[in-house]
Amino acid sequence: MLYLLFEYLHKHYDIPGLRLFQYITFRASVSIILSLIITTVYGRRLIDYLHKKQVGETVRNLGLEGQMQKQGTPTMGGIIILLGILIPTLLFANISNVYVILMIITTIWMGAIGFLDDYIKVFKKNKEGLAGRFKVVGQVGLGLIVGWTMYFNPNIVVRETVQDNVKTTSNAPMVLRQKGETFYYTQDVKSTKTNIPFYKNNEFDYAKVLKFLGDGYEKYAFLVFLAFTVFIITAVSNGANITDGIDGLATGTSAVIGTTLGILAYVSGNVGFADYLNIMYIPNSGELMIFAGAFVGACVGFLWYNSYPAQVFMGDTGSLAIGGIIASFAIMIRKELLIPILCGIFLVELVSVIMQVSYFKYTKKRFGEGKRVLLMAPLHHHYQKKGYHEAKIVTRFWIIGIMLAIMTIVTLKLR
Repeated sequence: MLYLLFEYLHKHYDIPGLRLFQYITFRASVSIILSLIITTVYGRRLIDYLHKKQVGETVRNLGLEGQMQKQGTPTMGGIIILLGILIPTLLFANISNVYVILMIITTIWMGAIGFLDDYIKVFKKNKEGLAGRFKVVGQVGLGLIVGWTMYFNPNIVVRETVQDNVKTTSNAPMVLRQKGETFYYTQDVKSTKTNIPFYKNNEFDYAKVLKFLGDGYEKYAFLVFLAFTVFIITAVSNGANITDGIDGLATGTSAVIGTTLGILAYVSGNVGFADYLNIMYIPNSGELMIFAGAFVGACVGFLWYNSYPAQVFMGDTGSLAIGGIIASFAIMIRKELLIPILCGIFLVELVSVIMQVSYFKYTKKRFGEGKRVLLMAPLHHHYQKKGYHEAKIVTRFWIIGIMLAIMTIVTLKLR
């Protein structure tokens, strides 16, 4: 909102300093600062309010050291994160940008699902919370919204190299560019291409999944793209939800991921950097850096109260929203196939649960007695059972997360 206001004032009045709001880096920096203020200063007030309303976590005794000491710790703290994301984004981002609109919808949508789950647990005294099938319906619904918009919205395009004598379906003008001594034409087109790591040209087209169908397979590309979008959003949001099991783990890991996605959004929205890194240039996607700044600021600010020993838990209000945000963000900047690397912590945590449950059911059916691969799932509880302090587990997971983030950026340059 402030962005649009200052944009209007800059056009009609000669007021010094207003040009600063045209710079993405400035608005992203201010977004981080405001988000930190909201989550640290006003976060304390919300925690006190949750204490007053006795919105405490009900802890099941799983035999973990120090676990029962967390009984009664305020939950639903994800509200702090949501406010820390939405307020700076609404103030400093261009809210007419389709990417920003989609991220706002994602934050509210997944936050609402998580809030409903926490509300049922806390106020309705139902430990199961919102039924799993309803969560999946919500995740699939968001995937459909994001996928449909990405595919059909005319403002969501990528810039591709084209031949001057080849006719395309785009009405956008072809622009002559130079790289070294080579001249080539580029044009903004609708595309189902995305970036892929460890591949020569760093690009993968979802339409080619159906190439075996023969001529005309491109018309079914939408179904493949939509299926991938739904799967990625569902998987990452569940992975973040499972990772939120010990103090600061999901929050710190998400801050690292958010920082990486913000950098990737900036370079993808900058024609010079995109050309240098040999990744597709996505017009107007740089505006997502303001959202990423608010996201990182909210995670770091929340970590002030969520680090060991936690004074508040984010609950599903925060964890489901965080997962949905990361997945949707990656899809919008065409980096979703980097998620297995970037979100490696989420992936391993999710796989550890699937592996544990599947093996237990298999051995029980075959041998009459269920066996386990890990001492306890998800993986962070396995290390707790082995006697590691949760602060050490979290720190080491953060280190691994940073290494994975660096690897993610490096893979884009490898070709």
